Amino acid sequence: MSWGKVFYIFFTLMSLTTSAAFLYEHSVVALFIAGSVNMISTLLKIGVRNMLSAELLAGSLVADLHLIPAFFALQFYANHDLATGLVIGAVIANIYTMVISMIESTKEKVDF
Repeated sequence: MSWGKVFYIFFTLMSLTTSAAFLYEHSVVALFIAGSVNMISTLLKIGVRNMLSAELLAGSLVADLHLIPAFFALQFYANHDLATGLVIGAVIANIYTMVISMIESTKEKVDF
């Protein structure tokens, strides 16, 4: 088992679920947590050297570039609609990243 892969999948899934939590509870704190967890996920993916690592990093960066402006839109402009729309984009990007992770996992050679 690769602990590096466990950590980056954990943080990707955690980012997806905390972003979904914001869609349920429109809170600046929930959005800050989602953005922070996604930034950690992005940093963990920088050192990954897998077949689809570029796609994984790109999906995580897209989510970052949705969550950061969503936080500013909600915190400083109180624009809930814009923040919600951006978080939906981040959720889609994180779903994409999870799908790519699953595809990559199926393509890896399993040694028993």
